[in-house]
Amino acid sequence: MESGPAIFTGAVFALFGTALLVWTATRVRRREPVALGVNPVASAALASVVGVVALILAAWCLARA
Repeated sequence: MESGPAIFTGAVFALFGTALLVWTATRVRRREPVALGVNPVASAALASVVGVVALILAAWCLARA
């Protein structure tokens, strides 16, 4: 019973992290800003870090399931 919420949470983190990393890579490849009005390098780095952290949390949640 307890593994259901962990699987759901892990799937949500995995989808979010993957989508954020793909979106960030696409914006950087096209030389478009990741966030308007912010240093391009800093915004790309922060978005990448958040995406990787989300994937790590997904792996942790799914390992506990």
